[in-house]
Amino acid sequence: MTKKEKAGVPERKRGSGVKVVYDLLRDEILDLVLLPGSPIDEVQLAERFKMSRTPIREALVRLAGEGLIDTLPNRSTMVSNIDFLNMHTYFDALVLMYRVTTRLAAQHHRAEDLKIIRAHQAEFAAAVQAQDALAMIATNAALHQAISEAGRNPYFTSLFNRLLDEGRRILRLYYQSYEDRLPQRFVDEHEDMIAMIAARDVDAADRLAKAHAEQIVHQIQKLFTRDQRLEVAL
Repeated sequence: MTKKEKAGVPERKRGSGVKVVYDLLRDEILDLVLLPGSPIDEVQLAERFKMSRTPIREALVRLAGEGLIDTLPNRSTMVSNIDFLNMHTYFDALVLMYRVTTRLAAQHHRAEDLKIIRAHQAEFAAAVQAQDALAMIATNAALHQAISEAGRNPYFTSLFNRLLDEGRRILRLYYQSYEDRLPQRFVDEHEDMIAMIAARDVDAADRLAKAHAEQIVHQIQKLFTRDQRLEVAL
């Protein structure tokens, strides 16, 4: 093992510095190793990754574009906060987009779409089996993006992708509430939705998507309520 690997910095090929920084910081933010509001120091990152500040800045720009990093007026940088106060509006939009995109996929999918959707579902099931939370987040997003693309409405796809991106840390909390041991029934719910899409049963696809999204929302709301109770001073 090299000195860089011992320090938690993987070996990199020439020109891959931006990707190294982006990938590691993104995983740390999504996995809540870097908590919302945590300061981001370019100098410290340059020392950590043993590289100049130019690739560090480029990686931070990418993370900012995904809503994971905020640059403040004084030019300091921090991990973006999660807007818990307006979470209800996010949940409303999320449930609606689950329903709309699944309905449209049932109406407009092509044979090749189903192959892509089922491939992502297999990857999601493997991630659940491995209890790999970050892989669950990534494969779940890829699955629902593929379902959305099968609906042939790029406006809905763009909006749904944005919601899935913004909700990745919320989804991490969701998986934490199950100690990263996601029940098999959630994998099965995906299978049921895919079956209804394949059967072009629009109403059943809508119904299953709504139930699937709402159970995610209810679990997260229950988690927040529990945590708030624990924080009340006696």
